[in-house]
Amino acid sequence: MPIDYGELVEVLWMDLVPLIDAVGEPGAALAGGALLGMVFGFLAQCSRFCTRSAVLDLTQKRGGAALTTWLAGLAAALLAVQLLIYYGLVEVAETRFFATPQSLSGAAVGGLLFGVGMVLARGCVSRLLVLGASGNLRAVFSIVVIATVGLATYSGFLVPVRNGVSGIVNTADIGGNELLAHLGLSQSAGVFLGGLAFLAALVLAVWTRTPVWRLAGGIGVGATVAAGWFFTYQLSTQAFEPVQAESLSFIRPLATTSSIWFGSEGGLGMDQGLLLGTVVGAFLASVFTRQFRISTFSEPGTPSILRYAAGSTLMGFGGILAVGCTIGAGFTGGSVLAVTSLVAIVSMVVAASIAGRLVDGLRETRKSAPFVPAE
Repeated sequence: MPIDYGELVEVLWMDLVPLIDAVGEPGAALAGGALLGMVFGFLAQCSRFCTRSAVLDLTQKRGGAALTTWLAGLAAALLAVQLLIYYGLVEVAETRFFATPQSLSGAAVGGLLFGVGMVLARGCVSRLLVLGASGNLRAVFSIVVIATVGLATYSGFLVPVRNGVSGIVNTADIGGNELLAHLGLSQSAGVFLGGLAFLAALVLAVWTRTPVWRLAGGIGVGATVAAGWFFTYQLSTQAFEPVQAESLSFIRPLATTSSIWFGSEGGLGMDQGLLLGTVVGAFLASVFTRQFRISTFSEPGTPSILRYAAGSTLMGFGGILAVGCTIGAGFTGGSVLAVTSLVAIVSMVVAASIAGRLVDGLRETRKSAPFVPAE
């Protein structure tokens, strides 16, 4: 029996009007972001979801569970979002990825800087948020630095530098930011690519004997990205004020939240809900799994605070320049097959691979202690 797309859309339609009437449009966005963040934070903590660990699995021939978990999340996000687009449940043509030209030079340079910073600070932005909620004070310090530098790059004194790098080459120079359009493929090809990636992740999970709970956690992380796209698109069609469809990202929310903290105009919204929810979800998960522990810079074997500061600075600047972190660019942008996002995540992985080998390779080879995913 052929699928009635109109009926499918009607069945899956999310009526947000009662919520908007009760708490207003910003309140609805805040609530949605908080719920998404709680799920993300809980799953990321339970599954030890970590981009840096995935890169080290890939380049240093470790167990493979971290890489499998990360790839499962990316594949799940790609498949789910492409299905949502294919069935007309989400439209992305007017989103920031496609409505205006995006910077290719910013994606490449920002991605490289972010990848190096991720290794120096021993975790990407989302991982550091999760670690901070689990009692890691080194991660809390890194997040403060990332937020400060991110704000300076987003709307402060580093804007001219950001604009200078971003203005070198953009997607208008190559004819757009849609990968499928460049390849001359239809939307169904996106679904096929997502399905192929998901199948590859499952095969890798069997090959590496990744625990089911870690695999499920990674898939759940990817699902929250799809849920974010679905929620914000529904909100954009029902809100009175213009709302742009979007999904999870952490570098911009840190910058905008810092701006509010310092007294700039602007209210609470999905960005702040996402940060708050992620912290709460990760904290609950760390308590539930008995992994909550206060960690400081004074612990034996901990790298210098200057290393964390340098890495966090690179991530704060590079993340805004690349218009996203490993989640915002890699998962949210990657799931809609935006060229700049794919350039950014590839740049992050390449830079992290090289930096991991140069910075941590010899240091960790000399250690007899077991590898720690991120600290």
